[in-house]
Amino acid sequence: MLATLDDLITQQAQRTPESPALRLKDTTLSYRELNEAIDRAASAFIAAGIKSNDRVAVYLPKTLEAVITLFAASRASAVFVPINPLLKPAQVSYILNDCHVRLVVTSSDRTHLLKDVINTCPYLSDIVLTDSKPGPEVASICFTTWSTFSETPKAQFPKRIDSDLAAILYTSGSTGNPKGVVLTHRNMLTGAQSVASYLKNTSDDVLLAVLPLSFDYGLSQLTTAFHVGASVVLMDYLLPRDVIKAVSRYSITGLAGVPPLWNQLAQLDWPEETRGTLRYITNSGGAMPVSTTKLFREKLPTTEIYLMYGLTEAFRSTFLPPEEVDIRPESMGKAIPNVEVLVLREDGSECDIDEPGELVHRGPLVSLGYWNDPAKTAVRFKPIPTGDCTEVPLTEIAVWSGDRVKKDKDGYLYFISRADEMIKTSGYRVSPTEVEEVVYASGLAKELVAIGAKHPQLGEAIILILVTDTEIETSEFVRYFQRNLPAYMHPKHYVHVTELPRNQNGKIDRKMLAEQYSNHFMELES
Repeated sequence: MLATLDDLITQQAQRTPESPALRLKDTTLSYRELNEAIDRAASAFIAAGIKSNDRVAVYLPKTLEAVITLFAASRASAVFVPINPLLKPAQVSYILNDCHVRLVVTSSDRTHLLKDVINTCPYLSDIVLTDSKPGPEVASICFTTWSTFSETPKAQFPKRIDSDLAAILYTSGSTGNPKGVVLTHRNMLTGAQSVASYLKNTSDDVLLAVLPLSFDYGLSQLTTAFHVGASVVLMDYLLPRDVIKAVSRYSITGLAGVPPLWNQLAQLDWPEETRGTLRYITNSGGAMPVSTTKLFREKLPTTEIYLMYGLTEAFRSTFLPPEEVDIRPESMGKAIPNVEVLVLREDGSECDIDEPGELVHRGPLVSLGYWNDPAKTAVRFKPIPTGDCTEVPLTEIAVWSGDRVKKDKDGYLYFISRADEMIKTSGYRVSPTEVEEVVYASGLAKELVAIGAKHPQLGEAIILILVTDTEIETSEFVRYFQRNLPAYMHPKHYVHVTELPRNQNGKIDRKMLAEQYSNHFMELES
């Protein structure tokens, strides 16, 4: 019986030890080799003083060491925290401090980028470098290299159960700083089993992992594959064409992506051999445009398309089966196995057919809440009645998504709008407040608002509306963002105004601005 995340690897190492588990370029690890590497790293964590529920972070691109660390933290009874490698030092520092990270696995180059913020992380005691170059001198930090670190003799691993903490995944919040979603082993194992069942994954599958491992959808490529003994090819790509080349080179059978990537891939030629190997593609992180779906149907007629919707707070929620894609391509589908998705009114009663309401997700994938943030947890994670039994009070905690949806007469769900102001761009959830605070810190603007507007390639793109005391060239803002925020958080359009509109409460009227510029990029496209 699987109890913890690393049991996925142990199980496959016992069943098919020499089967390929993980590949990066020309290096392949079998399940036996991966399991042994996890043992060594977990032993090193324990020798370094990592105790149960201590947080271990990974700040790396997709590397073998990154994957080993995630599962080794689990084996050592720690909680892993994958940090998006695109984040800048201030954002990384916030995460390290928010969840009191004890140990970070990263590279020397990245450590030098963090040298000015490491001293602001009092809980951080150890940094493991995956290369041989020295890190910066910081008196309070113990530096070691991965090669030395992983030579530790095998330890006695702590006993763990499926309700123990496994991971904290940081997702942007509408009020500024990212929120840490706390997942148990049960959450992640049940999610892997559910997704693998409807994707019909087997040990013959080869999945290409192109999404960040800090993204629940990206991390799912590992857990889903390892659940069935399939193999995963890790890839950080520069150009969309590189993805197609990898699909062909490695005989990929499953590929997960977000709308901006699919929009680009749909415009390219796919070699004939990919039609015989690519069994399915999946989309999440925003709706795939119908026009893009049609192009893939033409270019990859034998490849199944799964359109999915998920919440970091509950992993995956719904999927549209491939046989329904041509019939209802705009639908989110129905609940995934072992999950119930409800459409509820504000009073908690269930909506009628085609009546808009809030999507509420219940079941074993619901996470524990937000790390160190009971106020936000209380808003998103709320009780829901599960029956009419009055003898025993049957209630459970569900995720109230904040997304407005509706259900048709056949039970298929359709997305209507976001209740909050989050911007979903390039597959990422971006907090407008986080963007605004970075600009305010520069002193370049007197007042500003960041909003999202529909974009034909990115899903949504960021527009920055500014009030400045003097004429400042847009290029100056562009250079500032390049230094301080990852590319996906950069505005695509700047608007200079003399004042911002206010609502009756004296607050900036974001809704009015969002409506005013909602079609800006679409009008440019037409």
